[in-house]
Parts: sequence; C-alpha cells; structure tokens
Amino acid sequence: MSNGRNGNDGWEPVTRLGRQVQAGEIDSMEEALASGLPLKEPEIVDRLLPNLDDEVLDINMVQRMTDSGRRVKFRCVVAIGNRDGYVGYAEARDDQVGSAIQKAIDVAKLNIIEVERGSGSWEDRAGGTHSLARRSTGKAGSVEVTLIPAPKGLGLAAAETPQNILSLAGIEDAWTESNGKTRTTVNFAKATFNALKNASRSRTPPSVTEEVAE
Repeated sequence: MSNGRNGNDGWEPVTRLGRQVQAGEIDSMEEALASGLPLKEPEIVDRLLPNLDDEVLDINMVQRMTDSGRRVKFRCVVAIGNRDGYVGYAEARDDQVGSAIQKAIDVAKLNIIEVERGSGSWEDRAGGTHSLARRSTGKAGSVEVTLIPAPKGLGLAAAETPQNILSLAGIEDAWTESNGKTRTTVNFAKATFNALKNASRSRTPPSVTEEVAE
C-alpha cells in the first residue's frame, strides 16, 4: 500500500534536523541519518523519502479493565520502506483502527534505517545490491531471526512477515532462519527489523542503532 500522506504542507520544523532539511542544507535520507541528529519529525521522512510504501503486518484488539469499565484498543504493527535500501518498523495503539495504523506509520518513519545491501553470498558475484552484505541476527522476545545473503535469483526464502519487511527494504534474495514463537507477529517482525539494523551497524550512527524497545 502506498503511503499517500503529504506531511510537507504547512510544515514548521521544531528540531534542528527538520530546519536543516527544510532549508535544503540536508537533502537526502543518507545525510540525515549520518548527521547524528535525532529524527523526531515524520515530516522529515516525508520530504526526503516521498514514495514510501507501507504494509500493515498485524492488527489485534487489546482489552483492559479500568475503573470506568472495559476499554478496547487496536494494536497495529506496520513496516514502511522505499524498496530501495530504507525501511522502518513500529507498532501503535488507538481506539480506531485507522488512527492506530497512521500512528504506527508515523513512528515507523522515526525508526527508519538505511539497510546495507550487497552480494555477500559465496555463490555470488561481488558488487551487487540485491541481497545482504553479511549474515546477521536479530532478537525480540522469544523470537530470533537470522538473515543470510543469497545468490541472485534465489528470491526471498522466508515466511510472510520477514518477506514483507525484506521486500520493503529492497532485499530481493535472502535465506532466513527463525526460532521461537514466530506466530507472534509483533516479535517476528521486530526481530527481522533488528536483524536488518544489526547488518547495517557499521554504517549507522549510534543514535539510531538502539534495538526497538521490547
């Protein structure tokens, strides 16, 4: 699904990074992430990556008891990406499904990372960008996901959840291994995203390499 929100109309930046982006001092997502400045405004991503796609990975109804009675909210798990090296992930809750999805998309923009693509398989030619540069592992809860570079033409040997995230990141060929309760979509997605972050740590500033909160 294409994210059609236009966050640039009437945008008044409130952070240093936002002001630099609006002024044209920073004109690419790579520069924004390399600046080390915190990414706190989704409009920055709207400006620098205007053609993001989003994928709703899971929607769950969450109930809890309060003094005023039972309250129901919807928890949405969302991944976003430009299918060319950038991907983000988040979850959010709201009383309405649509609002929960939009909240998750906005948070995913603040979590966006640049994925280091390559041709790291021993069966492959050097210099490609269709797979991963190296093997990496990510964890979330009981779930552990390992991403393994694969030769061109293999495709994504993965379950639906990691396949969606890898595709949004622009990964065309990869093997995956997973352990734990992978039926829990939120942890499965989070572990996959963390594996992509771990694969890219060598190029990503410390300020944006923290694991997604458990």
